[in-house]
Amino acid sequence: MIPKIITGKGSTRRLIGYLFGKGDANEHVDPHLVASWNDFAPDPGRSPHRDPKEVEKQLYTQLDQPVAMLGRRAPQTTVWHCPVRAAPEDPILSDAQWAEIARRIVAAAGIAPAGDAEACRWVAVRHADDHIHIAATLVRQDGRRPKRDYDIRAVQCEARQIEVDYGLRRLKPGDGTAAKRPTSKEHFKAKRLGQDATSREILRRRVRRAMAAASTETEFFALLEASGVAVRPKTEPSGDVTGYSVSLPGDVNKQGEPIWYAGSTLSGDLSLPQIRKRLATADPEPVTVQPGSPWHQATASTERIPHHLTRSDDGVAQGQLAALGGVLDLLSVTAQVAARVELERAAVAFERATRSRIAADHSSARVLRRSVQMIWNDAARHSDGAGLAMLIDVALTAVAYAVHWHRTRQHAQQEAAAEEALVHLQAAHAQITEPVLARFAARAPGTQIKRRYAYHLQQAVSEHAERILNDRAWDALATVLAEAESAGHNVSALLDQALSQRTLDDARSPARALTWRIRRLGERHAPGPQAQAANARHAAQRPTPPPPAPEARGQQR
Repeated sequence: MIPKIITGKGSTRRLIGYLFGKGDANEHVDPHLVASWNDFAPDPGRSPHRDPKEVEKQLYTQLDQPVAMLGRRAPQTTVWHCPVRAAPEDPILSDAQWAEIARRIVAAAGIAPAGDAEACRWVAVRHADDHIHIAATLVRQDGRRPKRDYDIRAVQCEARQIEVDYGLRRLKPGDGTAAKRPTSKEHFKAKRLGQDATSREILRRRVRRAMAAASTETEFFALLEASGVAVRPKTEPSGDVTGYSVSLPGDVNKQGEPIWYAGSTLSGDLSLPQIRKRLATADPEPVTVQPGSPWHQATASTERIPHHLTRSDDGVAQGQLAALGGVLDLLSVTAQVAARVELERAAVAFERATRSRIAADHSSARVLRRSVQMIWNDAARHSDGAGLAMLIDVALTAVAYAVHWHRTRQHAQQEAAAEEALVHLQAAHAQITEPVLARFAARAPGTQIKRRYAYHLQQAVSEHAERILNDRAWDALATVLAEAESAGHNVSALLDQALSQRTLDDARSPARALTWRIRRLGERHAPGPQAQAANARHAAQRPTPPPPAPEARGQQR
């Protein structure tokens, strides 16, 4: 259940007119009162023998009476409006149930505490199955102002308890860093236009992608415009740009004018000052990247995120999560069509997990951001899917660690968002890796070579060898071992290194997990002459592999 408090100036006339009107999209089917401050306020929706406009006037006049009595002493802000919306999957509540919910909301907010006969005047209007609107005036009937300190927090807490009491969908408590939700008006408009998402959501997605892909402010605005977004900078008299607004082509108001959204209203981290902080750390530190292999660098950087989440301070960890969100934002565009839907859903879900009250240290993730930007700028060179499969493989682990990191800090909404992202990322991973593994398996080496690799596995990881050799991905693993060996790597040393990265105890497919680790290690530069000699001495010290037992032959698949 989502309550949203809005305050305003003037009288309740316009608000009451809207609540009992047809709505912007004729969505107000049966507007009527379900509760009021005295339980017998005039109801424009249930007065069939009177002019509805006259009843509306009577209603807002009675609501505004305490304000009018103060005259010039009335406060500047006098209107309190709180829509309260249930989740789509919630059962339809009766008028009596909504009335009780309204009384609990106004009591929690300090508008009308239970048993207070001199409290503010208020009404609850229902014009849909799933929500009500509470309208109140911010002057008590005794002329004083209501005590509504922290009313937003109090109302949210009451909403969580209402969810429990009525068996409704239970939302996670937030920390004030969530992006602004689309209004019901925006939802109706999107539905009317046949859009899957509201303009606000579409814009937020495109701005996040531009922020993830840009290394300068100029590039950020250029990328926005290239994505079909109209941009309007906010320029001060001095000529300094202090903000920006964005609009989608064709998204206009009744006057035919574009509807603009300031970056800060899309999300707190999309304001221009916050974007500038991110871009200030966009220039990468000097790093050695294998030519033509930004996938390798991005994968290596993502692979270090669990270490940062468990060992680094919270600011660094938060910066890593923000960068991981940028990775998902861009991968949903660069991936093949089959996986884009799930990757985009993962990116949209994980967006909530990238923000908390902890200030992010973005400089710690500059290498990851830069490597993903390189992929974004030249995605056509990496269309075989192997690089993407490797990156998503380590991203799955990083997101799983993000769930735990948020859980230990009691970031309930962020934890739930990371869990949802993990589900979509797993679906995308399956879509992307299966064809890649099939191509690897088709190039599997001969039986003798596979037997030799099987022996190396039994020596290196005896407790998992049987599972690996019976795994569907065994042929794919044999292929990447053969390719790494032909590039100059020692198989035993490579397996030891791959196994030292992370245990296989929790791997659902140990052969698949090793395939991506060996692939990443094998793509690194081959050892030099001295290293090769050391590897040869290391290999010579191992006993000669015995002939495979008859029963083992059936395991090599």
